[in-house]
Amino acid sequence: MSFEQKYNEWIQAMIEHAGTSTGTVNYRRLELLEKGLGHGTLEFLRCIWFPAIGNFNHLFPEWEVRDFNNGYRYLDLAYMPGGAKGGIEIQGFGSHARDLDVRRFKDLCMRHSLLTLDGWTFMPIAYLSIKEDPKQCQQLILSFVGKFLSADVSAGLDWAESEVVRFARRLLRPITPMEIAEHLRLSDRHTRRILHQLVEKQILIVVGGRQRYRTYQLRL
Repeated sequence: MSFEQKYNEWIQAMIEHAGTSTGTVNYRRLELLEKGLGHGTLEFLRCIWFPAIGNFNHLFPEWEVRDFNNGYRYLDLAYMPGGAKGGIEIQGFGSHARDLDVRRFKDLCMRHSLLTLDGWTFMPIAYLSIKEDPKQCQQLILSFVGKFLSADVSAGLDWAESEVVRFARRLLRPITPMEIAEHLRLSDRHTRRILHQLVEKQILIVVGGRQRYRTYQLRL
């Protein structure tokens, strides 16, 4: 299914969710969703999230959180599998850097601090990075999701293959056979066989080195 089809289904489900999730209509969130997501958020979903993750499971746009003064703020995207709290915000250069005055800068820092104290793992993504470094952003998102879904791997993998995938998700760089051997407490030969199997299954790709000194990362 194409991005457009998946996105339209998802955003419609989110509009319905805003009206029924708590038994009362969240009018402000509903208004924001019906107005449509911002350009930066939409480009992030189209160019980064969907190519890397392939679905919108556990992802909630314009998610409402309380602030320090008992008011409400809205996260661009909240990622909440199993009750976890992951927040993603798209930082446009104009609104978050060039035009940021002292008061707004203090407010932004306070916002991020309060989210952290409330148990949120927060990830800001620069709009320029979406346009100029999409592969790097995709790798960031894979690792971000991996922090929450370390147990969510294909049922077709055995325990060692599954653990390699979990390990790779937690890192922002390629992995080496030596690291995997130490992590799994397996022999070098057995470890390399597992990595080769994951390459054949198109889960990992070789990104550097030759023969015994290769490095691997998750296929995007």
